[in-house]
Amino acid sequence: MGPVVILCLVAAAAVLGAGASQTAARDRGLLPVLAQDGAVGRVEGVVVGEPTVLAPAWPGAPVRVRSLLAVDRVAARGQGSGATGQVLVLGPSSWAAVPPGARVGATGRLRPGEKGGRTVAVLLSGGAPDVVSAPAAPEAAASRFRDGVRALAQTLPGDAGALFAGVTVGDTSAIPAELTLDLRTSGLTHVTAVSGAHFSLVAALVLALTAAVRLARPVRAGLTVAAMAAMVLVVHPSPSVLRAAVMGLVALLGVLLGRPHRAPAALAATVVVLLVADPWLAGEVGFVLSVLATGALVLLGGPLADRWAGTLGRPVATALALPVVAQLVCAPVILLLTPAVSLYAVPANVLAAPAVAPATVLGLAAGCMAPWWFAGAQVLALGAGAACWWIGAVGRLAAAAPGAQVAWLPGWTGAVVLAVAGVCALALLVGGRAGPEGERQ
Repeated sequence: MGPVVILCLVAAAAVLGAGASQTAARDRGLLPVLAQDGAVGRVEGVVVGEPTVLAPAWPGAPVRVRSLLAVDRVAARGQGSGATGQVLVLGPSSWAAVPPGARVGATGRLRPGEKGGRTVAVLLSGGAPDVVSAPAAPEAAASRFRDGVRALAQTLPGDAGALFAGVTVGDTSAIPAELTLDLRTSGLTHVTAVSGAHFSLVAALVLALTAAVRLARPVRAGLTVAAMAAMVLVVHPSPSVLRAAVMGLVALLGVLLGRPHRAPAALAATVVVLLVADPWLAGEVGFVLSVLATGALVLLGGPLADRWAGTLGRPVATALALPVVAQLVCAPVILLLTPAVSLYAVPANVLAAPAVAPATVLGLAAGCMAPWWFAGAQVLALGAGAACWWIGAVGRLAAAAPGAQVAWLPGWTGAVVLAVAGVCALALLVGGRAGPEGERQ
């Protein structure tokens, strides 16, 4: 136990030290002072992620756009200084045209950000952004890819077109409010959030193709890393994306070293590395859910599938066990966002799961083909669209079923009660008594 305790202490010290250093860096300079005073200032930084058009505050109100800047300079009151952190900009419609990765300057009134959150300040801007430099070539290529996916989505009808960009690159801007609510009620919101499943599919496809042409192991690993890096650029480095990408890199490192892959060790290493690099991920719900779901799959999914395999068969047992453990482990965290429990989340995920892989692979292939041969890309998009339609149909059917959501105790009290219930359920499902011959009863 000695080395294990030492390793845990070193990991905890690294994470806490990184958090303390980044907190101190955010508190230095003019930006926190100006935000606290509500002063007018100018910030300069790089646009992070896609700008979001907000719903009008009242009928006829001007369009407002929300955008995130990773700032490094701030100026006001005749002074200037460096800055660290993100600033949330609320500006006019002209901000919607600024691509991710562009360096911009903006002037407006600063307000303090949420205490303890990633955002240092909020900038209320009434003018257009001053574009200092265009995005780098990789970011520009990723933007063209996303534009091609959106153009393909517009050629598909109904739920197929609404979900196409979401399932392919995590762009949920085209999903109507009622479908978003149905997906949340049925427990299928994760399908439109790029996660480990997307990276697993991409990595498996690249590894299979490179192995088919008999490339050397280092070349296969290098091409897989390049494919995953391109995926991160296209879908933006959200918390779940970062977790999936870094975990894939850890697994590939094991391949290069000839070491057997151990998913729990890879997940633990990924969490430590990411929290050292970006301690603010600890407060991101998406990151917490991604880690919990992955941990449930790698630690509990296999034993539960083994328990059911004798009765249901291995394929059916695995297909049923994975959503069951993920739902039981993630439910307490989801409850903090929505004080209700989705009764049909497991059957909905079982029914939708076969459509996720073809929707993702065909959607990505169509996006790659769109800039060169749009008509051919449309053919692939039809296949992906059919899979997306099925996901939407399952979500709507599950949400419309009687008792789709059951109210639960809100807040931490309800989360603790649900967590205890989940632990008891897992103990009953995964545990078992050893019989005379040592078999599970």
